[in-house]
Amino acid sequence: MCGSLNRRLAIIEDALGVEIKPFEDGLIIRASQQDQIEQAQEVINRIIDMINKGQDLNDHLVVWLSQNSESLSAVPYEALKQNSICVTAKGRQVIPRTPGQLEYVNAMRRSLITFATGPAGTGKTYLAVAMAVNAFRNREVERIILTRPAVEAGENLGFLPGDLQSKIDPYMRPLYDSLQELMGLEIYLRNLERGIIEASPLAYMRGRTLSNAWIILDEAQNTTPEQMKMFLTRLGENSRAVVTGDITQIDLPPGRRCGLIHARKVLHRVPGLSFVDLKEKDVVRNPLVQRIVAAYESYESVETKKNQ
Repeated sequence: MCGSLNRRLAIIEDALGVEIKPFEDGLIIRASQQDQIEQAQEVINRIIDMINKGQDLNDHLVVWLSQNSESLSAVPYEALKQNSICVTAKGRQVIPRTPGQLEYVNAMRRSLITFATGPAGTGKTYLAVAMAVNAFRNREVERIILTRPAVEAGENLGFLPGDLQSKIDPYMRPLYDSLQELMGLEIYLRNLERGIIEASPLAYMRGRTLSNAWIILDEAQNTTPEQMKMFLTRLGENSRAVVTGDITQIDLPPGRRCGLIHARKVLHRVPGLSFVDLKEKDVVRNPLVQRIVAAYESYESVETKKNQ
């Protein structure tokens, strides 16, 4: 229950702002507000219940329970576990970890094109890749196509040595890493060599019709409206597309409109499309990342009000 050196208790303390002290017959919970104590008690009861039922328990799950203590009754962990997407090469189940991620996964299942926005660490790219791998394994699609706009985040990669593929690789590395984890290195490399997995800059999508494929446009906040329209009209027969991006990290030159923001305004009533907004509470990386995201959002909100 408590973990090695009470590590899991520390996770709950950090997430909920409480103090938990173990003693011989139980735990003492202290906090400045009663609702904090009740949330911590709910998380601990859930953990004890899972242990009694013989269910898997790890630190990541304790983080999830702590971060979502207010919504545990609305979307229990068991409901998320029933929505397993696929299994990694090492046998780990990939499941949505938050209600927001569950909404995102369901949107990808029902829609031909899904737009997902949200801060870093919310699983936008990883879950899209997991859904692509699942569709490929089930023979629902024949190819997985990965693309990104070639816009550098403050750095210039244009003078890297090598051929086109070597220049593309730094842009695609996060997608490659996810595919390797899900498929295993050997199968991933074989599929890449056979062209089943294809990665290219967004500009190279022009003029193509992409059929029988799962297509992921990553870092879409760096597209222009013209590029976004070009990409969305590439969709061919029996294909699905997922468009992901973080509109707080736009690297376009000054004066250029964001294609992702523009698409939401133009397409929000078009049937067959889904729009999902992942929030700070959906961050599933180190809990520190969630606090960093919250700090930036708070600062930018204050700055915006000052400038109005």
